[in-house]
Amino acid sequence: MAKSKIFLILSLSFILGIFIRSFWNFNPICSYLFSIAGITTASIFYKNKIVLISGLAVLFFVAGIWLTDGRLSAINSLDRAGQSFSGTALIVKEPAPTAFGQNLVVDLDDGLRVLVSANKYPEYAYGDKINLACALQLPKNQDNFDYRMYLAKDNIFYLCQKPKITLLASGQGNNLYAGILKIKNKFNDNINRLIPSPEAGLLSGLILGGSVGLPDDLKTNFSRTGLTHIIAVSGYNVTIVAEYLMLIGIFLGLWRKQAFWFAIFGILIFVIMTGLSASAVRAGVMGMLLLFAMKNGRLANAQNSVLAAAGIMLFFNPLLLRYDVGFQLSFLATLGIIYLYPLFESLVDKKGKIFWLWEITFLSLSAQIFVLPVILYNFQNLSLISLLANVLVLPIIPLTMLLGFLMALCGFILTPLATILAWLTFLPLKYEVEVIQIFGGFKYSALTITDLSGTFVFVWYLILGGIIAKARKQKYSFSHVVEKYDF
Repeated sequence: MAKSKIFLILSLSFILGIFIRSFWNFNPICSYLFSIAGITTASIFYKNKIVLISGLAVLFFVAGIWLTDGRLSAINSLDRAGQSFSGTALIVKEPAPTAFGQNLVVDLDDGLRVLVSANKYPEYAYGDKINLACALQLPKNQDNFDYRMYLAKDNIFYLCQKPKITLLASGQGNNLYAGILKIKNKFNDNINRLIPSPEAGLLSGLILGGSVGLPDDLKTNFSRTGLTHIIAVSGYNVTIVAEYLMLIGIFLGLWRKQAFWFAIFGILIFVIMTGLSASAVRAGVMGMLLLFAMKNGRLANAQNSVLAAAGIMLFFNPLLLRYDVGFQLSFLATLGIIYLYPLFESLVDKKGKIFWLWEITFLSLSAQIFVLPVILYNFQNLSLISLLANVLVLPIIPLTMLLGFLMALCGFILTPLATILAWLTFLPLKYEVEVIQIFGGFKYSALTITDLSGTFVFVWYLILGGIIAKARKQKYSFSHVVEKYDF
């Protein structure tokens, strides 16, 4: 058995263990029995490679269960709800503005991480050391949204509302991270200075991630057109943008290997400019893995790289699998491009003059088919014009990001050039906003789908997996016949 296949089996076993424990309780006695059976099987029949791998797969499965169970047990054992806290705390993330103030993620002096709802003024910053007094409260779940576990995946376990805050000192955080955030905020200031609203909000979302600068009606139309992913730091857009960066590099005259490094550099810049957030790093890793697979001409065999990335992330934080929709979208969008895109690509002539249009369409369609059930289950929104809107907008997103990045960069040192680039950047931004507003304004551009169950999601992927397996088998059989008879 090939090493790549062994790795695939063990990785899937580990992830399956995390999946099972994330959704259902697993009797500890069964875990012990499984582990004993795995160890016994691997020890006695170690000379039989298939049996040995089967025993190891069981152990990896149990390891995923135990890892997840330990994390959930630690969360459930916390018992500080209702207690008062008074002491020093450190702001460990960039404050997030809200409709009524700002949210601060702080580490208390005893190491506990909480979310503080503070007033809009005075404004605080990452690395501020504060004196904090408040009552700790458990996050309350909202309808079908498990808000408590959503925060727990980021190690945030309590809310701290109506706090009394006194600033003690600034600049107490990591200097490198603080510097990155400072550059990010300067970039955002340059964007808002050079580009009018709402185009400035769109550009900020493209380069830095987020929708804070967008008006509410435009946010709604992003959702109705299925284009929210372009301003969300997820693998849904990074995996697609990565391929477009390759195409732009080749169009600019770079060799394919040079275009590959051009795209890698573009993804790194994107991740850094978002402030190295966990979601951006995750999306960047997925995008770069996809590029490496494309560079080596082994897109269809890239699942091991994706599973390796997913396995490493889940090892450090098993809660991502169930409670982080961004992780799910990144993982599934990448798998969609790996498994579906080659099948679509084989249907058209690669040498045709409009192959680039088919490539854009198939990349978007491949990702959307894989993420659709997760989007419907979590957001209850089905965009009927998503594919068309993506085809009209996605081709110019990389160019928009490149022009916008250069404009914001020149805003530091060459204001006249930044002004010229602002005009060039505004044109594609205006086009993108108009497309989103027009298509989102259609009465039946989107439908609200409610009461979807987990069974629907399971059946969708079960059918999808069967279709892909059959298509790949037929494609292999046809290729084998052609090779055999030298057609």
